[in-house]
Amino acid sequence: MKTTEYSRQQMIDQQLRTWDVFDPRVLCAFDEVRREAFVPERFRGVAFADTAIPLAHGETMMTPKVEGRMLQALAVRPTDRVLEVGTGSGWVTALLAMLGAEVVSIDVVPAFVDAARQKLAAAGITNATVENRDASALEGAPAFDIIAVTGSLPVYTPLFERLLNPGGRLFVIVGEAPVMDARLVSRASRGEGCAVDSLFETSIGPLAGFPTPRRFAL
Repeated sequence: MKTTEYSRQQMIDQQLRTWDVFDPRVLCAFDEVRREAFVPERFRGVAFADTAIPLAHGETMMTPKVEGRMLQALAVRPTDRVLEVGTGSGWVTALLAMLGAEVVSIDVVPAFVDAARQKLAAAGITNATVENRDASALEGAPAFDIIAVTGSLPVYTPLFERLLNPGGRLFVIVGEAPVMDARLVSRASRGEGCAVDSLFETSIGPLAGFPTPRRFAL
């Protein structure tokens, strides 16, 4: 087995499976989509490592195990329309596109948008659209079955759950370092209200443009 393929399989076996990611469609997506093609070139030697790989503009990629748990919790179906908030490297965009029918991914950094478009095209992914948009300005009627927020929210906002179709699911990480709460927010099948499940603890960088908790000053 080639070194790259061996490392990919180790990522799946030693990171995803040991973190209780067993969904066969998720594991298949991790196997088929080439993570090394989305990692910055200088970090390709650690493309499959259990680490938050640095991107430009102070951003990082989530670790594979967090990505896997997120996708498993969202349970993306082949008919689902997906919104990704925070394109970053485009890697999660590609995974979502493998699992769902259509993906709209947004990011405030134009360079991320341009690079992700090129990488997705090179990977042969045609059902994902990447847009330069500010997530804090999203408004409108429910339009998505799945929403994946790849940056943390220091304070939870109902903005994203309002964009869910009935029966839709939202993954979001809430809180501040060192410990944050990964949550699955599920809209009722008839559209009335949402249920919230706490999934696991983690820590990732904040999503740009969202408020932080007020601090008391003496």
